[in-house]
Amino acid sequence: MPYQRRQPTSSRGSLNSWRKTKKQPRESRGTSLLNINNVSLLNPVYKSAPALRKILLTNDDGVGKYGLWVLYEEIKSLGDVTVVAPESARSSTGMSLTFHKALRIKKIMIRGKVAYAVSGNPADCISLGIYRILNGRKPDLVVSGINEGDNISIQAVYSSGTVAAAVHAAIMGIPSIAFSLHIPENNWEERREIKLRMVKAAEVAGRITKWLMEKGLPEGVDYINVNFPYEIDRKTDIEITTLSKARYNDFIIERRDPRGKPYYWQWGKLKPVTEFKPGTDAYALFVEKKISISPMSLDTSVKASENLLEEIRRFIKS
Repeated sequence: MPYQRRQPTSSRGSLNSWRKTKKQPRESRGTSLLNINNVSLLNPVYKSAPALRKILLTNDDGVGKYGLWVLYEEIKSLGDVTVVAPESARSSTGMSLTFHKALRIKKIMIRGKVAYAVSGNPADCISLGIYRILNGRKPDLVVSGINEGDNISIQAVYSSGTVAAAVHAAIMGIPSIAFSLHIPENNWEERREIKLRMVKAAEVAGRITKWLMEKGLPEGVDYINVNFPYEIDRKTDIEITTLSKARYNDFIIERRDPRGKPYYWQWGKLKPVTEFKPGTDAYALFVEKKISISPMSLDTSVKASENLLEEIRRFIKS
């Protein structure tokens, strides 16, 4: 699940323009999914891309979730897919690793396929998947999703278990990609319709995964975060995006238990779409109704100027 609140009951460019080139006219931006195999997704300079054969598939919604298995059906022909996912929902756990208690792995059958259910979080699934289930062999690719709900903005990337699985894999030097499907707030109970949308999203996710396996990640990109609009179909355009800062305005809800003692819900109000800047993931998804593809780097530090360094040195030594 994404950084998603539910009512408590308990640099812009299309795939074929993601380069440091002169800005194209707006009408030329975006590309149909029908052409995805004929376009250059990122820079023309790629890391060495060996033939990818071993794929580790995970999520944060739980090993039995529909989005995981429709994605499995789309990528199973691309290599040897091993499914390792949490035994139950681990939404918004971020890259939390379990050190304070023992973890367990259960080998189970779902839809006639072998899967491994882990009693931990998505990042735990990556570690156990590699060092125990795959006996130390790193997969050629880690795929996470399809998540029920979008993972848009920096706010979501740092909290999402779905994205965290891709991040943890990237830290290990494994190419990875996370897929999420936006579900409007008023559509969460429409389970049949959500499944239909998942099927459409999975078809596109399969094609993007195939592209990644053939090309490898571009230089400077450690993993990719993909978000599908609820209105997804084969004609939906693609936008290469940066991250918006936050999707929600946070606040705390206070309640009282029968003894009068306070307890709290962390909550958030969706920001108006007018607050999202063009070129960001939120703008592409919510305003333009496009597929947002965000190339991500693990290094979030920035280079400080020499003037700033000297100022800090003088202040410390004074």
